[in-house]
Amino acid sequence: VHTTVRFLRKTGTEQRWLERHLKDPFVKASKQQHYRCRSAFKLLEIDDKFCVLRPGLSVLDCGAAPGAWSQVAVERVNALGTDPAVPTGFVLGIDLLRISPLEGAVFLSETDIADPSALRTIQSLLPLGKADVILSDMAPNATGIKELDHQKLVSLCLGLLNISQSILKPKGTMLCKFWDGSEARLLQNRLKEQFQDVRTVKPQASRKDSAESYYLARLYRGR
Repeated sequence: VHTTVRFLRKTGTEQRWLERHLKDPFVKASKQQHYRCRSAFKLLEIDDKFCVLRPGLSVLDCGAAPGAWSQVAVERVNALGTDPAVPTGFVLGIDLLRISPLEGAVFLSETDIADPSALRTIQSLLPLGKADVILSDMAPNATGIKELDHQKLVSLCLGLLNISQSILKPKGTMLCKFWDGSEARLLQNRLKEQFQDVRTVKPQASRKDSAESYYLARLYRGR
């Protein structure tokens, strides 16, 4: 933190961000509970409410770095087999960035999910080649142009929806982050074509001033 402070004295905006970050209760809680970042609490809250993750399920975590969502998934699907009374699940994470190893998860670091060879690798690693749940906290590198960033994120989600046709089990679930904007309804409608139940979720751990929300799409219609 001291190093960060030294480099963040350039602008008032950066200084305010740092001060808010250090006071953020979810940042403090993530350190106390040994999660890799505060985003873990977004997934924990969504799962507590909607039971997305259950013991024995296979999970594909897209945009997994630094690994906080995978940590939650490992716990919730019993990927380590910690509880012998319930089925053991499986967690596979993928990201363009490097992801530090995590016990109970398999990671494809520095891998582009849009690459056809990545899809083949994912299918080879998932039990029976299919996932029960696809999680996506993916985001493009921000340009600072709100509408452009929104469109790029929607494109990522639409690409993932196409990939899901090859790897998501019937009645499976997809949870994907989006930023509010003109094409959010397009993404929602595409999800409704493929899933019986689609709803918008904004967990408390998402900052109030953020355009971030999630689409929770359940009961995949695929074969």
